[in-house]
Amino acid sequence: MRRHIPSTQALACFEAAARHESYTRAAQELALTQSAVSRQIIALEAQLGVPLFRRTRHGVQLTAAGAHYGRQVARWLQGLERDTLDMMAHQGQGGALSLAAVPTFATRWLLPRLPQFAERHPDIVVHIDTQTRPFLFADTPFDAALYAGTPEQVAQWPGTEAQLLMHEDVVPVCSPRLLEAATPRGRGRAYPTLAPEQLAGLPLLQQSTRPYAWRQWFEAMGVHAPGALDGPRHELFSMLAMAAAHGLGVALIPPLLIQTELAQGELVMACAQPLHSGRAYYLVRPTRPASPVLMAFGQWLQEAAAAP
Repeated sequence: MRRHIPSTQALACFEAAARHESYTRAAQELALTQSAVSRQIIALEAQLGVPLFRRTRHGVQLTAAGAHYGRQVARWLQGLERDTLDMMAHQGQGGALSLAAVPTFATRWLLPRLPQFAERHPDIVVHIDTQTRPFLFADTPFDAALYAGTPEQVAQWPGTEAQLLMHEDVVPVCSPRLLEAATPRGRGRAYPTLAPEQLAGLPLLQQSTRPYAWRQWFEAMGVHAPGALDGPRHELFSMLAMAAAHGLGVALIPPLLIQTELAQGELVMACAQPLHSGRAYYLVRPTRPASPVLMAFGQWLQEAAAAP
């Protein structure tokens, strides 16, 4: 018997009261009386041996312990509701996967390929939220994460194991208009690419999460570029792609994330000199036995990453 797990009713009353810091508003939300909410919270405090609220002249106020416990309970109740809805939707068949993913990789690479997974596993639904940095799986509802980083960064993510999907190369890209302006004799013909030293004189678009990317590229090309750190900064590759397509400058972007823009001619290669960034894309999961749903997704993902 799990003697230290409070009743769901008590936790629901506490979570609502903690969110509103009001027994009255919690009672209205839960369609209960104020006294019923109060009794549930008093019983919860007695079970915990910790005061969760301070009674004031104007009502109740969370204690520090109550605020911390409230965040934990809210996350647990949300997860329980999500899992219950998934079970109801699938009637015990298949399942659901909650995935954290870096934004541009999720929208530009994963989502266009997810119909293939759905065709193979129609009884599995994949929920995706964006997350750019490592986190503790114990504090989130995620089953796994699609993460972009260096091997050292992945190795330092505690309590996880990582499945390598693909390495990342970046290439300089820009709008056709910008390339035409830099090479007037290229008008009317196929766009010629520029030499690395020519890029040093063009506006450079910077990624705020990789502030030294252009410096690393120029160093790899053996080019002195005093302005390698200059230029407007954007956080996401999708933002860089949009800025580059509108002629604001040259951006360093993995080709796999801009296949549509390259195919449609919205972006062109400014210089045919890729740089291995040292980063890669990984499927990261907690170090515990994977569920059949996660195993099926991981196997499909590996195949999709290896496909041309």
